[in-house]
Amino acid sequence: MTLKERLNEDMKQAMKAREAGKERLSVIRLARAAIKYAEIDRRHELSDEEVLEVLAREVKQRRDAILEYQKANRPEAVAALEREMNIVLGYLPRQMSADEIRALAREVVAQVGARDGKDMGKVMGALMPKVKGRADGKLVNQIVRELLP
Repeated sequence: MTLKERLNEDMKQAMKAREAGKERLSVIRLARAAIKYAEIDRRHELSDEEVLEVLAREVKQRRDAILEYQKANRPEAVAALEREMNIVLGYLPRQMSADEIRALAREVVAQVGARDGKDMGKVMGALMPKVKGRADGKLVNQIVRELLP
């Protein structure tokens, strides 16, 4: 079953659940709309990998919005966005821990022979495809900066 088919099936289940699945239904509809817009933009039906990119972007948007709402002292909005983000995360592969990212980053640093901050681009270019959809780019960037003096 493709990711798009899974989203479709989950949407049907949420519709049948009525009140219990309202928030889930809303989030799934938003995710499906984002996928549809991406398909229109790219002029082809998205593969599962491309759908993962779209869903990862949805999670990132919610993470960024959570930070803004925290600054504005809006705990009810933060809680709602966290619930939405957790629903979308359910469709992404298991997220890597900081330790897993750090270990993978060390391997990549050794592979590309990076010595300092000037080699950041090489490291990120080799590392990001390996963690795509499984780790937040900001966290990856932060860890690579720690590893490169």
